[in-house]
Amino acid sequence: MAGHSKWANIKHRKARQDAVKGKAWSKCSRAIMVAVKNGGPDTDVNLTLRYAILDAKSCNMPKDTILKAIAKASGEGSDGAIFQEIRYEGYGPNGVAIIVDCLTDNVQRTGPDLRHAFEKHGGNLAKPGAVSFSFQTKGVILVESDSATEDQLMEIALENGAEDVGGGEGGWEITTEPVDFVPVLKALEDAEVPTVSAQITMIPDLQVTCDANTARKVMNMVDTFEDHDDVQKVYTNADISEEIMASLDG
Repeated sequence: MAGHSKWANIKHRKARQDAVKGKAWSKCSRAIMVAVKNGGPDTDVNLTLRYAILDAKSCNMPKDTILKAIAKASGEGSDGAIFQEIRYEGYGPNGVAIIVDCLTDNVQRTGPDLRHAFEKHGGNLAKPGAVSFSFQTKGVILVESDSATEDQLMEIALENGAEDVGGGEGGWEITTEPVDFVPVLKALEDAEVPTVSAQITMIPDLQVTCDANTARKVMNMVDTFEDHDDVQKVYTNADISEEIMASLDG
């Protein structure tokens, strides 16, 4: 799950990725291959590919596996399936806004599947744009608090185009415009500051505070979406406290 980054939510997402590593790597490979086919294998000019590789690395996908996906997409006679990007938007329990980004080779399969998932979990599919207008696309980089001081991060990040550096439970959150995401991330790498998570994501303008019951329903819905082979990213405006998130993990 992606969205407004709270440490509890990031921990949940990473723990879940570890639990379903094979599926996560399969989705990352698909994203890498589609990016290569659409924009070529050079990450200096193909930012979509660069972002796909960053996502793969965040799932601990081996470098060799990443290179194999790039090579497969670059070669003639590779998988002939044609994938298209498609976004589904809707609402979950208690009016929580949900965006589901997919890469699919069969819209006639994916659309009904996701509509059923929304309805099964007490939500509903909405028209394109009904939800996404209330989200902003941003780069978000998380750094553990013991990896750098606030002054160090402010100097590195803000001088390289970051919008903000904020403190959170257990670490720092750096926010950028998408165009400044790679320069800021590179500056952190050059300064040998390790990151916990680095991604282009969608941040909601307003959040819906969730009690334990609503949070469980929302996360069950998100899990259903993320289990679908065609789904790449899920974004919500659910505000789930660390205590509730911990209880869901347990």
